Amino acid sequence: MIKSACRLKTPLLRHALHSYTPRGLLAVAATATAGPRPIRFSSTTSHERSLEDTTLRQIFDAHDFWLQFSQQHTSDLARPSRGLFQNQYLTQPSGFLKYAQVTQEKCQKIVHDVLSAASIEAYAAIPRQLDLLSDSLCRVLDIADFVRCTHPNTRYQEAAIQAYAFLFDYMNVLNTTPGLNAQLRKAISTHKASGWWNEEEKMVAQILLRDFSNSAIELPAEKRRSFVELSNQMKILGNEFLDSMIPTTSYLDLDVRQLKGMDPLILARWSDGSKMVRLPTVGDVPYVALGTVEDEATRRDIYIAGRQSSKNQIKLLERLMVTRAEIAKLSGHESYAHMNLSDKLAKSPEAVNSFLTALSADNAPRVKQELARMKGMKVADGIPTAIGQWDLVYYRNRLNVDLKSKSRKPDFMSAYFSLGTVMQGLSRLFNRLYGIRFVPRATSPGETWNSDVRRLDVLHETDGHVAVLYCDLFARAGKTPNPTHFTLRCSRLISSSEASEGSGSPQVVNDGMAVSSINSNQFYQLPVLALICDFPHPPNSSVPALLGFQDVKTLFHEMGHAIHSILGRTSLQVVSGTRCPTDFAELPSVLMEYFASDPSVLALFARHWESGAPLPYEMVEDSLLMQGRGQGVQTETQILFSLLDQAYHSSLPLNMNGGFDSTELFFDVYDKYSSVREPRGTNAQGFFGHLVEYGGTYYSYLFDRAIAAKVWKEVFRGGKHDGGVDREAGERYKNEVLKWGGGRSGWACVSGVLGEEWLKDGGKEAMEEVGKWGVHD
Repeated sequence: MIKSACRLKTPLLRHALHSYTPRGLLAVAATATAGPRPIRFSSTTSHERSLEDTTLRQIFDAHDFWLQFSQQHTSDLARPSRGLFQNQYLTQPSGFLKYAQVTQEKCQKIVHDVLSAASIEAYAAIPRQLDLLSDSLCRVLDIADFVRCTHPNTRYQEAAIQAYAFLFDYMNVLNTTPGLNAQLRKAISTHKASGWWNEEEKMVAQILLRDFSNSAIELPAEKRRSFVELSNQMKILGNEFLDSMIPTTSYLDLDVRQLKGMDPLILARWSDGSKMVRLPTVGDVPYVALGTVEDEATRRDIYIAGRQSSKNQIKLLERLMVTRAEIAKLSGHESYAHMNLSDKLAKSPEAVNSFLTALSADNAPRVKQELARMKGMKVADGIPTAIGQWDLVYYRNRLNVDLKSKSRKPDFMSAYFSLGTVMQGLSRLFNRLYGIRFVPRATSPGETWNSDVRRLDVLHETDGHVAVLYCDLFARAGKTPNPTHFTLRCSRLISSSEASEGSGSPQVVNDGMAVSSINSNQFYQLPVLALICDFPHPPNSSVPALLGFQDVKTLFHEMGHAIHSILGRTSLQVVSGTRCPTDFAELPSVLMEYFASDPSVLALFARHWESGAPLPYEMVEDSLLMQGRGQGVQTETQILFSLLDQAYHSSLPLNMNGGFDSTELFFDVYDKYSSVREPRGTNAQGFFGHLVEYGGTYYSYLFDRAIAAKVWKEVFRGGKHDGGVDREAGERYKNEVLKWGGGRSGWACVSGVLGEEWLKDGGKEAMEEVGKWGVHD
């Protein structure tokens, strides 16, 4: 997940659709939300800004203040619903289907116009027409995907699922319309038409052309039907695999004496009152056991039990990999990885392996040092055997315990990180770097899905209202625990002709959601974002929600995705915000984690919630030191997963003698590249759920970590001399990376921000160079 994952939400949508439909038409979820009418913000005085800044903190930290703020327009409460996100169709669940039906009618008209294009002017308009088609579908799909996952009301969930399915069926019709592809190709080849395009239009045309090609739309009808059947099969197999990731043995029955070192309270929970403990093999409990149980043999048993999948699960995985290989072969690609990497920065599996090989070489000395330190501790325990996989968590924890005992400082960091203070700090940081800030705004009736949701309007110092951010940050029953950034509506320029079709109102064109004006004739639909976290409510109304340091980093990470959506303000939605290649999407979020631990950034906001005293930075240094323990080994694990992902999505599933054996291939990779031997008798690939989502791009997070580390060091000076709050550095990063969304080559962005001209064309050598930079946090 792109936190986590970030993941930018909708990985299943991306696979379900992108596998056989042009991305520009399917418009994989990544969009935004806004408001009912153009808003002019006049709060420009220092007093007014100070009041907004204080209010931002209080709506998250002071429960009574939040109740008062959220009910300040009490006269509105009796008025009819304005609709979810102020969308005019979503005032009630039944509006979802109406929304999908109206969208289908709009799309049919666009498709008719594209297929009827005959003049130079009509061909020149095709990229924008197809982008409008994509945006129209995304408007419904992105919101429906969010609502079905997040809304607590089952009627809304069911309505969202119905609308989603309705448009999904319509997209299958578009998949079988070769004329769209033919018209786009003709537009590209008609130089008088394509000569009118700007760089963004050229990029969108190439993206759509490549996606059409990967969707097998040019194959004969019979082969195209096979492609769609295989793609549907791939989706089913992927979902079945994700639903079946459980070990063959659910529990281990162990004598309590075997679990010496483990928290007695945890043991009591899983004991029947006798000396026996029924320990689960999946979840947090076995991980805690691996980090605390003193007996090596017991740790080994727990480790192996948690990495044994059923035969059926392994068969599902192997069928999925073979199906993907067949899809690639049918599309004329050497492998699924070749197919899926064609639009990424890496471009090819060979380049990915060059990156991973270079990164592994850079990481090797760190791994060797860490394992030597662990080995020394194991020998000191009187155990002369080599370090095993089951030892890694245990001895890393031991190292951190030793570090804590040496520092002799209690960990009270959370007292300096109230949720409101952190949100205030993010606003102050973004104002320093980019000239934008968060301003709380009371919501209209029916606008949000829960009374806990805060709405923040994002204001730019010169451009005014640029985005809407809904923050659903507190835990509640039934809510996903995974931190996630959703884009509900993308930024896009609303043409004057569109506005005239909406009775002259850009809000009507944008379904009642927020827009901003450039001038009297041009408007932007604003990006509308939702940030979902699972922070616990404070114990009582007099105490704010306090975050641990890892929670702070998580919030900064997700805000990295948000700032990309906010500042990636392109005129075409296919390339707006986070709609960029998978191996570039995590750069803004990973980079934000560096800001979370920078002294100059923390000085903007980190204060004790009661006394107002500033955070002693030594606490952060101690925390960073502990988090750094074992990072080399953890990085190696991610390299191994990335190599395995490449191997599984190569041509091997179709070419292995005797049939595809994923376990054999797993051990081939681990035996060659792992510093610590993986025990036989395991088949851990059955739990590698990211194989479904990433499909040959799992390396992306490591890749973006390496780039982020370089950008932090070279552009923001590693935080030295207040580099973390330097406006010039922020503007450089915004102008070279963020503002482009996916409308510029990722390599051109990296080359521009780092001043490394030779990187702009990418290639295998560039990938290898990034690997040499390493991922030193």
